[in-house]
Amino acid sequence: MAARRPTNTSNLRRQGRVTRTRLLEAAVPALAEHGFHAARVDDVVRLAGVSHGTFYLYFANKEDLFRALAEQCADEAAVLAASLGEVPAGAAGQQVLRAWLGEFFEFYRRYGVVIRAWAENQVVDRGLARLGTASFGRIADTLRQSIARAAAPGRSTRVSRANARTVELRADALLAMIERLAYVITSRDLGFEQDQLLDDLARLVQRGFFQPLAA
Repeated sequence: MAARRPTNTSNLRRQGRVTRTRLLEAAVPALAEHGFHAARVDDVVRLAGVSHGTFYLYFANKEDLFRALAEQCADEAAVLAASLGEVPAGAAGQQVLRAWLGEFFEFYRRYGVVIRAWAENQVVDRGLARLGTASFGRIADTLRQSIARAAAPGRSTRVSRANARTVELRADALLAMIERLAYVITSRDLGFEQDQLLDDLARLVQRGFFQPLAA
């Protein structure tokens, strides 16, 4: 009898990662079409092109799938938050903002359904709700730090206590604005040309949110 060929476990692991990724990717349009509560495992497996049995090899249920998607979103939110550094004055600052805003919109295209589930309080799992709060908290903190540096350029004290609230308000307002704009431009075709949109938005954000404050 011929010897049985050994199983290529690395290939199986690679195939497993591909299948799991396919299920996570299929969850996005399923959630977008039906909403968090109405989306079903049936919708996900149909879009992924796999069987129910395959689904349950990777996830216990729809909530388990969403948890994995939310954790993936949180990881990328942390990377996004860390990617915005100092925003200098003038054209150089506009380029920094333009690049970061482009990354934010790409992030939202991938995870908008997760972000909306967090923002609209669709998530009943307290751990997942805290994960959403922490994810956007990181981005807000990054914006506060960048705005504070722009608000008090060259000073040993970054921003006075009197202006600290203004910096916080600017950061929160900016995050709310770009999140809503990201929702609008990623959920429907309004005819915006991407390059022009980013150019104009970067200028607007710099002039409206990254200007020096009074001492």
